[in-house]
Amino acid sequence: MMQGFLETKCNVLVMNCRKIMIFFLIIHSQPLDAAAEDAALPDRCAGIEFDAITPDEKGNTFFFKGSHLWKGYHGAAQLANQFFTELDDIHHIGHVDAAFRMHNAANHEHNYFFLDDKVFSYYNHTLENGYPKEIQEDFPGVPSHLDAAVECPKGECMANSVLFFKGHDVHIYDITTRTVKTKTWSHLPVCTSALRWLEHYYCFHGNNFTRFNPVSGEVSGAYPKDARHYFMRCPDFGHGGDYEVPKCSEIKINAISTDDEGKSYLFSGSMYVRLDTRKSGLHSFPITRSWKEVTQGVDAVFAYDDKMYMIKDDHVYIYKTAAHYMLIEGYPKTLNEELGIEGHVDATFVCPNTHTVYVLQGRNMRSVDLTATPRAVVEDLPMPFSDIDAALCSNEGIHLFKGSDYYLYETPMILAMSRMAPVPQPVTNALLGCQD
Repeated sequence: MMQGFLETKCNVLVMNCRKIMIFFLIIHSQPLDAAAEDAALPDRCAGIEFDAITPDEKGNTFFFKGSHLWKGYHGAAQLANQFFTELDDIHHIGHVDAAFRMHNAANHEHNYFFLDDKVFSYYNHTLENGYPKEIQEDFPGVPSHLDAAVECPKGECMANSVLFFKGHDVHIYDITTRTVKTKTWSHLPVCTSALRWLEHYYCFHGNNFTRFNPVSGEVSGAYPKDARHYFMRCPDFGHGGDYEVPKCSEIKINAISTDDEGKSYLFSGSMYVRLDTRKSGLHSFPITRSWKEVTQGVDAVFAYDDKMYMIKDDHVYIYKTAAHYMLIEGYPKTLNEELGIEGHVDATFVCPNTHTVYVLQGRNMRSVDLTATPRAVVEDLPMPFSDIDAALCSNEGIHLFKGSDYYLYETPMILAMSRMAPVPQPVTNALLGCQD
């Protein structure tokens, strides 16, 4: 009887010990798992090789590594299936070989992901019906097991194309004719991912990148360079990705203009932003990066006859648009020499397909015929208000910017005939790419 009593007590103790152990494991397993998961996250600042890089239709750039990705140029890694739900083990994807954004599709933009011999097409981060497909169905002549891919629009390539990389071979796929030409660029490193960014092309290999010509594969300049200096924000590394898009309510601009090639620029202080490339993300650069002689910012800017006119104080700098903004010999010149104007300039604008620049100075709008020699003021017109920061004329009308607001007029004559300023409208994301 005593033996049975002891056996019962021992069994109770064992059961209680097991319960305590189970309770302990339940309490502590979640933090341990979370800590282990954090430790397992890849760190791009440690110097890793990306599987693929692609922007989406909103201009967010995604960097892929294994089953994880990074959205943008700073921040921690996240699971790829949080943004592209089918990128998981259930669908046997888990990682991608290559990816690119097709921005000139007939109806809407697509993101294509490649794995082995399959292609996956996404629209608005959702896998489209009928996918995955064999690569040959969508891209006949393109091999499987790719290393990288990047789109190349007509004007930068001979036709609207996609460059598919496999080893040192580059398969150039013509989107219109659906034909492939293959070149071997043995001088270029084997690209594990590729990116088109601000009309330049980058081959990523290891933790480095090399910029190349998309037609010839030619590399100009000192490459390779460490990607951590340029394409991500890392401690003890360079400038990459630090631009913070300002709030629309706080924006302040000095000038805005669109050149004859359709490139739109916003100038603020010593920096400028390309507005027409917002689908590759908005990025700020020193004005001296493109116009090295303009070292003190600008007061006004306008484009005419494939040239960019930049005004600062009483001087005008003129750059050739087609020659990567090469300063024309003999410039800068004084405002009086070039335009027949004296005094501080608040803003300027030239309307499409016209030959007149309107120079805004205080409450005066002075028109100058750009075809005349010498140039001089043709009309001196009144303005309903003063202190304009910047001006832009487009097919939508004339935008006059003042602080975080703007005024819209249909034509210069309507502006000159107005006796009272209209109700100002707030600057929006759609207009300047700022944060609403």
